[in-house]
Amino acid sequence: MDFNLTDEQRQYLDTVQRFVGRDITPRILELEKGHLFPFDIIRKAWDLGVLNLSIPESVKGYAIDLISTALIIRELSYGDSGIATSAMCNDLANVVIAMHGTDAQRQAFLGPFVERPLLASFCLTEPNAGSDNSGMTTLIRKDKSGKYVLNGQKCFITNASFASQFTVFTKVGKTSSPFIACVVVPAFAVEPETAEIGSQACREIPLPCGGRIVTGKPEDKLGQRLSNTATVTFEDVVIEEDQIIGDRRLGFQYLTNVLDYARPMVAAIGVGIARRALDVTLAYTRERRQFGQRICDMPVAREMLVEMWRRTELAEMALMKAAFLVQEGAPDRGVYASLAKNLAADAAIFCSVQGLHLHGGYGFMSEYEISKLVRDAQIIDIYEGVREVQNMIIGRELA
Repeated sequence: MDFNLTDEQRQYLDTVQRFVGRDITPRILELEKGHLFPFDIIRKAWDLGVLNLSIPESVKGYAIDLISTALIIRELSYGDSGIATSAMCNDLANVVIAMHGTDAQRQAFLGPFVERPLLASFCLTEPNAGSDNSGMTTLIRKDKSGKYVLNGQKCFITNASFASQFTVFTKVGKTSSPFIACVVVPAFAVEPETAEIGSQACREIPLPCGGRIVTGKPEDKLGQRLSNTATVTFEDVVIEEDQIIGDRRLGFQYLTNVLDYARPMVAAIGVGIARRALDVTLAYTRERRQFGQRICDMPVAREMLVEMWRRTELAEMALMKAAFLVQEGAPDRGVYASLAKNLAADAAIFCSVQGLHLHGGYGFMSEYEISKLVRDAQIIDIYEGVREVQNMIIGRELA
């Protein structure tokens, strides 16, 4: 593995860093206070070509390697992890189509995202099925006409209130079935406008093929408040054969492939948070003086800053290795994807909490960004598989 970036990767990195420095970090506390969904930023990311990173060259016209993808997500997260999560969710929803869909499905379901800045939702988690996917009750089964009909409810769904397409994992035939299918449900093809997340009403989407989708009131979350999250209910949604991705019995394997892809991306978000927490804390401790010296010159503070830097660097190295192994399709890619996610979550939480501590009482005030980073960091340890699930994956492979 070569740690030197290619000219193309450096170009992506420079482009996103300029974008974040110009359009996100100067506005971030104002945006979060307003609790608005920043679709203007999503649209600019699409204009720059740093959205929909998993869409293959056959559809998009160019391809972005997985290491570049990780770097882009990391830099977006440095600006705001909620925005990075909404952007990454498009790839979470679309990568299974890119991996396992037919050429016709790729053109039909991924093509619209190339044409304009649309959002997608990845629908897996249910109220009673979080880490245990076998407990899901969302179901497709044939009706009297012989067509599949989808019913069920998904929760904690990113982009749900604004999604133009839903990628749904569902049981087949009966809820006790061991078979899981992946289906794609196009809902509508309009660009969402900037909208107040907290007050967005429940929404009903009648579908021309039959049935409807109902999205619940957006969740009022502890952190990542610039990312929309809501419940999605599918009611008698007719599913045509061409909406089923791959083999309707192999959804669990497809899900494993998606999560192997997604976990390095979550790690990238964690690294972005950790690095931002380190940088704002360094800036504060260089400026703030106590007992006649800068806080960063005090041995106890310097020791903590070194530990923050160390954890951030270790998480980034794990991220790069995981991205490389997933890109290469290595047999042990899942282990390193889980390791990267756990190390990045640890770094994000540690750096934000200790950064707040080094800010003293000012860190507890909402006008200081470090307080936001503390809230944002907590979800990295939870979504796409909690720490204990990642350890189970690693332990299973080691044994």
